[in-house]
Amino acid sequence: MVLGADSAQSTGCTLTGRDAAMDGALAALYESGGRQPGGRGGSGRSAGLGASAPSVARWLGDIRTYFPSSVVQVMQRDAIDRLGLSALLLEPEMLEAVEADVHLVGTLLSLNKVMPETTKETARAVVRKVVEKLESRLTTRTRAALTGALDRSAKVSRPRHHDIDWNRTIRANLKNYLTLPGEDGAGTIVPERLIGYGRAAQSVKKDVILCIDQSGSMAASVVYASVFGAVLASMRALRTRLVVFDTAVVDLTDQLDDPVDVLFGTQLGGGTDINRALAYCQSRITRPADTVVVLISDLYEGGIRNEMLKRVAAMKASGVQFVTLLALSDEGAPAYDRDHATALSALGAPAFACTPDLFPEVMAAAIEKRPLPVPDREAHG
Repeated sequence: MVLGADSAQSTGCTLTGRDAAMDGALAALYESGGRQPGGRGGSGRSAGLGASAPSVARWLGDIRTYFPSSVVQVMQRDAIDRLGLSALLLEPEMLEAVEADVHLVGTLLSLNKVMPETTKETARAVVRKVVEKLESRLTTRTRAALTGALDRSAKVSRPRHHDIDWNRTIRANLKNYLTLPGEDGAGTIVPERLIGYGRAAQSVKKDVILCIDQSGSMAASVVYASVFGAVLASMRALRTRLVVFDTAVVDLTDQLDDPVDVLFGTQLGGGTDINRALAYCQSRITRPADTVVVLISDLYEGGIRNEMLKRVAAMKASGVQFVTLLALSDEGAPAYDRDHATALSALGAPAFACTPDLFPEVMAAAIEKRPLPVPDREAHG
């Protein structure tokens, strides 16, 4: 397989059985010139996935048989990119055969508006399967991190003993340090002011606005952000708003109880007007000192650049915690507008790519108004 199509002639060895089938599946994707998909044995290779959904579905079955799930997902993405299979994803029999992952969901969402009714239910089932996996992976950690952050951020001036935040109390009373006589410099702190943990679950403590760029390059980020939006919306101590935008702005907050509905409410592709989106978000802020705005975008602005930067500066000046994520995905930093990233950094809103596993920590830091955990190798500006 590594030596290529002419390996039998050059080595004198011919692949048979399972090895030949694996070889045929790889050749169908990575070599050109053949016409039949997913060869299942024999002495020759067959290359090219052809143009029929049954052929592709059969090939998908082959690669799931012969390769581990992680490799299957890579091959599927390569097939979509290299062979233009987006149209074939509209066929129900193929959707049922595919190994679902975040990238496939992004492809389905980009095809949502042209998807025939006979396929939409199958597509929703595929998307729901991926969303449920992500929720099971991310929910517990996110809720734990943010509940702790909310408790620590809610200051109580007369806490009960077991609610005292001793670290903050000591820092707040260092000026009251007294040296004890006859104790060789030993002393004590007189706690004139006690600071305690709040009870975050009793009322809304923070407002969170997720502002998500739905241009085509942000597909994976849209998927993860929608799942996180649903998790945040399930926490009573947070009031969560989810806004998606291209050149228009759509508020999907009323659909946050089901991230699948949120995802099918997006429209991947199109242009970008960050300024318009931020203007809408700014108009919905009622408690700036208790608000976190998360902009998820590659920052390629099609709107008014200076107005965008002025809005960010105004929000920060009013007390809003502003977070800029170039991506919210398992991959590294995408292509992005470096000038805009640098300008935002100068305003105190560093732009960086964030993995889903890091996102709860980023949100916790924003809620507590402490420095964000910017990954060194991905920090920009």
